[in-house]
Amino acid sequence: MATFVLVHGAWQGGWTWDRVLPLLRARGHEVHAPTLTGVGDRAHLLSPQVSLDTHVQDVLSTIRNQRLPEVILVGHSYGGQVITGAASALPSALSRLVYLDAFLPDDGECATEQQPESIAHHYRESVEERGFGWVIPTRKLDVLGVTEPADVEWLTSLMVPHPYRTFNDPVRVSADALALPSAFIECVDWMRVFQSARERAQRRGWPVYELHTGHQAMTTAPRELADLLDQIATEG
Repeated sequence: MATFVLVHGAWQGGWTWDRVLPLLRARGHEVHAPTLTGVGDRAHLLSPQVSLDTHVQDVLSTIRNQRLPEVILVGHSYGGQVITGAASALPSALSRLVYLDAFLPDDGECATEQQPESIAHHYRESVEERGFGWVIPTRKLDVLGVTEPADVEWLTSLMVPHPYRTFNDPVRVSADALALPSAFIECVDWMRVFQSARERAQRRGWPVYELHTGHQAMTTAPRELADLLDQIATEG
């Protein structure tokens, strides 16, 4: 069976995978879901100094400290930047990358550069108006395709502002990282912000999959997501 490390997106923490973890473990997989510095249960560490490299090191520390072999590294949304940086730093520890409705950068590219300009503008405004110039306030959940009242209540109670610097730090993409087997999953039942990332994945010749749910697939379609991750691991 496979070893997964699941990397969450902005405003969240390792808790966001709570509905997926038991489903993957029931299939015999080993699964880890670290929380990145400054969010989730590590929100007390939030500061303007938290960078993309900070988050890359969070993931690398999980892999090294747990001595995890042949990791399937999954990144959701902003987590695509993080797993790319981790893959460039430690490709020998990984067996596969999976981008879940996520940023898919070229070398030297930051997350903000990959956003549609209208969304990048909205982020800049919200950071200046409500984020003290250095944090991204949480987004409305209906924009992300989350509408079930219980899901909205759960996410709202746990989501926190995210350090904006991480969206503007460039990521290194090494040849070894690009050589890793990789896959892209697009969530297609929302505004499809990551459609251009999907197209980039297709140009790279990667397998591309669709989930008919909103952006927050681990919340709104956990079983379908777990089934697909299990399939990708099996096909690997």
